[in-house]
Amino acid sequence: MAIIALIVFNKMTTKRGNFNSYAEVKKGLFEITVINSGELIAERSIDIKGPEISMGSDRGGGPGRGFDMHAMDLKVQDIVPEGTLVKEGDYIAQLDRSSYANTLKDELENLKTFQTNVDMKILDTAVVLTDQRDAIKNQRYAVEEAAITLEQSKFEPPATIRQAAINLDKAKRTLEQKIKGYSLYVAQSLADLNHQKMHLTRETRLVNNLQEFLSKFTITAPASGMIIYKKDRNGTKRKAGSTINPFDRVIATLPDLSSMISKVYVNEIEISKVKPGQRVSINVDAFRGKSYTGAVLTVANIGEQLPNSDSKMFEVDIKIDGSDPALRPTMTTGNRIIIKTINDAVFIPTECVQTGSDSIPFVYGKNKTKDIVILGESNEKNIIVEKGLEPGSLIYLTPPVNPEKFKLVGENLVSIIKKHK
Repeated sequence: MAIIALIVFNKMTTKRGNFNSYAEVKKGLFEITVINSGELIAERSIDIKGPEISMGSDRGGGPGRGFDMHAMDLKVQDIVPEGTLVKEGDYIAQLDRSSYANTLKDELENLKTFQTNVDMKILDTAVVLTDQRDAIKNQRYAVEEAAITLEQSKFEPPATIRQAAINLDKAKRTLEQKIKGYSLYVAQSLADLNHQKMHLTRETRLVNNLQEFLSKFTITAPASGMIIYKKDRNGTKRKAGSTINPFDRVIATLPDLSSMISKVYVNEIEISKVKPGQRVSINVDAFRGKSYTGAVLTVANIGEQLPNSDSKMFEVDIKIDGSDPALRPTMTTGNRIIIKTINDAVFIPTECVQTGSDSIPFVYGKNKTKDIVILGESNEKNIIVEKGLEPGSLIYLTPPVNPEKFKLVGENLVSIIKKHK
């Protein structure tokens, strides 16, 4: 019994080994395509940005006291989860205030110092000017006294009269000097006070700007929508702990979900085939069995070196026809860009084609023939047969057993194939 069972098993195995699968030569519409995966983005969106930093040039205080806020990055301390639905004015994110809060504290101390300096300058000037006005008033009395003395000495000896006249002249010149000194001090004091007030004004403006700047560290929604995190050029999403620089202040976006784009990257070998306007068949990984249509919107002129890619990749934006509220940014897409359409083409699966040492292509027919074929354009699965096969015939998907027993057909095509090589 064991021997009989072994014989039966061997016969079944032999039959399985001789099993061959076939493909039918088809005729019909043939599409040449470029296939790439991509990601959904909104065609239009509102950027949610951090505060604009533009305060480095507007301050006083002399050299060495300024700071350049343009060079400082901002850190995202907290942000709502991606995909959150928000209304206009809702909380979005909080930026780290620590560095700038310390700066504000220092500037408030500076402002206090400037205010004190102005107050002291006003007080000191008032005291000095009061003393000088009193001195001028007393000197006027001295002039009057000298004039009276001169008037009363008219009956005195000439020498006494002359001395009285000299004293009056001295008193008048002293009065003039005090009046002139007062005017000069007033002018100098006003200049110094204006200079101090200028510093105070600039420092006040700086503090106000800092306070306004820090008030914008709490980010709110500029409109209603769904929060989508901003991606850096390397594909990293900006989230809590990320930093944003002054030249790219976008933290997140609010996409317009009514118009979606499938963004794909096509390698430099195939990009020359892709043109704006070409139709595209699109699948979304999240919705198995559901397909969309679209058209190539834009093709980048300059390639990029993307991570994990040895060749340059070119960005291609594909606009999806119509709208579907189920579509969301960042969903993964499969994109089949239709490069060329050929009607009534005869085509077969690419794996059916074999070649010998002479590089002449052929296929194995089910009727035990080895058919030489002239091939045309191909897509990701099939290839056009220009001559050598008839639609509806069956051919081997893989080389058959004992292929040497197959009859060679189409030798007359060899010369044509070699001529066009």
